[in-house]
Amino acid sequence: MIRVGVPAVMVVLLAGCGSTVEGEPVAGPQTSTTTTTTRTTTSSSASPPEPSTPPPDDDVPGVVPTTAAPAAGTCDPADPPPVGVTASVEDPRAPKITVALPEGWGTTAGEGSVGAWLTGPDGESATVTITETSAGPAEAFDEYADHAMDQASVSSISVLPGDLCGFSGQKLIGSWAEPPDPGVRFGDRIAHIPSGGTTYLVAVHVEGSGDFGPFDSPLLDDFAVVIP
Repeated sequence: MIRVGVPAVMVVLLAGCGSTVEGEPVAGPQTSTTTTTTRTTTSSSASPPEPSTPPPDDDVPGVVPTTAAPAAGTCDPADPPPVGVTASVEDPRAPKITVALPEGWGTTAGEGSVGAWLTGPDGESATVTITETSAGPAEAFDEYADHAMDQASVSSISVLPGDLCGFSGQKLIGSWAEPPDPGVRFGDRIAHIPSGGTTYLVAVHVEGSGDFGPFDSPLLDDFAVVIP
């Protein structure tokens, strides 16, 4: 094996600061950073969250201080998308996440830890997962990247800081290949979010083949977070 460097859905229309209407198409920001880190990892399994996170690890991109779960409320992106999809899971403590719905894409309800499935043109697809975790942000991010690296015999991943709303977060850009089959290019926006006395790892994963450019996908932009 060669390793290189590295699930109810609501569609909403967002106006101005962004109100959400169940069952209808919404809108929300996007930020980007330029620092990138490439890494080589080995796979490991995810572990369950702590209500508060330890001090940030300066060596891990996107890890910021988050010492306690915030009060119930909403954090909207500075530049909301024209149309968004709100993903949620059955856990009443879990945050709800609203991501961009790119033009030409559709969405269906997820199940389990998958808050939403999205499908696009040319075989492109995406998922929004909301999973309880006991790991701190640095450990949770490393475990997520390790799992991504373990999906193919040839895989690569680049890690960029992607914190949002005061929560630790990362952007991952990478590829998978099983020669001689064509490769798959993917991107992930992950965040470590305290909510309801525990902690969740939220992940927006998008992938496609051919000339698909995950870094340019609006699905990797900042997303709205609702803490119940």
